[in-house]
Amino acid sequence: MKRYDLIDHTADLMVKAYGRTLEECFANAGYALFDQTVDLSRIGPAETFEIEASGECPEDRLYSFLSELLFLEDCEGVVLCELDVRFDGDRVICKGKGEILDRNRHRIRSEIKAVTFHMMSVNADEPSVTVIFDV
Repeated sequence: MKRYDLIDHTADLMVKAYGRTLEECFANAGYALFDQTVDLSRIGPAETFEIEASGECPEDRLYSFLSELLFLEDCEGVVLCELDVRFDGDRVICKGKGEILDRNRHRIRSEIKAVTFHMMSVNADEPSVTVIFDV
């Protein structure tokens, strides 16, 4: 099963992530975020990181979760290549594996500036999630 698709969108980056469960969809959306910024084939699971986010509805939780991942990348230089997500009520709990970005060793692809609510959707029936990243 593929993790995600890129969907044509005017100026930004639109991603539809899939999985057997919504937790897996959230993990694959996080994977897509990192995969679009850095060549993940060169990132190893050297360190473990824990991320938590919460929200009142599924879209809120997805937005908060992806924003936390983007913050981790922007402020700490962390790039994750493996993400394991579980839900606990309104909380998203993620154990991720990856490493600190090394611009001399890792290939940068693009910069994601923000996660947006525009056209965001969480589909529990399929299951899938759709998100637009501001690039």
